[in-house]
Amino acid sequence: MKAIKKQILLKIACIAFVLVSSLSYSQKTNTEKTTNRDGFIFEFVVGGGIISLEDSSGIQTFDKSQGTFVFPDLKLGYMLNYRLAITISIPGNIYEFQDNDRNFAGFIPSLQYWIKDKWWIHGGFGLVIDSPALYDIKDNVNDNWNYGHAVMFSTGYEIYKKKNFALNVQSNLVMGRANLVGDTNRDAILFNVGLGFSWL
Repeated sequence: MKAIKKQILLKIACIAFVLVSSLSYSQKTNTEKTTNRDGFIFEFVVGGGIISLEDSSGIQTFDKSQGTFVFPDLKLGYMLNYRLAITISIPGNIYEFQDNDRNFAGFIPSLQYWIKDKWWIHGGFGLVIDSPALYDIKDNVNDNWNYGHAVMFSTGYEIYKKKNFALNVQSNLVMGRANLVGDTNRDAILFNVGLGFSWL
């Protein structure tokens, strides 16, 4: 049953990536640069998604996914050329675990590449942090911070651009593992859809 749930989640993510890709290719080819892309990049995203978690201790399994809201979801970077940027991405979701709110987030060095003038792909590998939500820290109940590693892939399409500002629709897939106490771990798959506000 775990494998079936995981396969369904991955298929949904693949379908979303295909839809975003189709939107970008269906647009008229235009080689004119409509945005100046140079220097530093800053982006924040608002949106929602789903998260599926599994503890090796068996407390929680992939059988049950939950809806989440995106927090935080930030991107900082620098344009190496008109199409390629080096970034630090901070994706994250708030989720519920044993009646407490927690945050599964990452700190991921990554690259972003504009395949077309409005369509980009973005991916990287880095640190994951599983921590209490800052508003829900309870001593000896919900105060543990766990670290591990994660891989991230996202794609987006800029629906509005003016000078150095761009508004985009994007989807983001993050898979990570946080190490818990007692040689156990927590695996998570996050899939988000959101609206990105970029300055570049």
